[in-house]
Amino acid sequence: MGQICPWRSHIYTRYGLARSSQNIREFWQGLAVGFWLCLGLFITEALLGWIEVIQPSGNLIRIIIEGWLSAVGIALAEELLFRGWLLDELRRDYSKKTCIWLTAIAYAVAHFLKPVAEIIRTAVTFPALVLLGIALVLAKDKYGDRTLKDDAKLVVYHTAPHKAFPEGNRLGISIGLHAGLVWGYYIVNVGQLIEYSNQVPVWVTGIDGNPIAGVMGLLFLLGLTGIILSPKRRSL
Repeated sequence: MGQICPWRSHIYTRYGLARSSQNIREFWQGLAVGFWLCLGLFITEALLGWIEVIQPSGNLIRIIIEGWLSAVGIALAEELLFRGWLLDELRRDYSKKTCIWLTAIAYAVAHFLKPVAEIIRTAVTFPALVLLGIALVLAKDKYGDRTLKDDAKLVVYHTAPHKAFPEGNRLGISIGLHAGLVWGYYIVNVGQLIEYSNQVPVWVTGIDGNPIAGVMGLLFLLGLTGIILSPKRRSL
């Protein structure tokens, strides 16, 4: 039997799923930030009188557990695809800035594969998805991609020595942020914890109850991006 290619044996590490305590720690940090960012949006809208908090429609503990499992699964798959594989492929040929934009736009387009009428109706969601895609790449770049002067080292494949990559390349923070946002929305939506008062248009609070499909969601994502870009922060 032939020898397994070293590049293949490290493929998940290359894309950011390195088995390390730091990657796990960054996942939990990102999960907390994403979760409370989502709940913070709903809390703000409740304080403004735009939504009303009501009793959950079912077993809230079960919904919380199901939501966590679903959120982590979705975030793991999408981050491995977009901030892992796709970003790695693009970085071989394009500048960092171009890669960020291409990855974010591809991420948004992938969520808009639906009938034209539905695309038009939910068009406000597109810029929010692009911004979320940018924020997740920036988070990975800042907190998951350590430079060689930090704790990272280059892993070089014997079969392709030019394909070296930093071992500090980690997806934990991006998966955590993504999962936290999805988890918070799942609990509120599936648990039916809120009712909209219709004091403002749905494009403000979010079309179909989707928090990022409105102006408020876009503002909160801008805030998240600002936190990530803050030069004084090294961890979320």
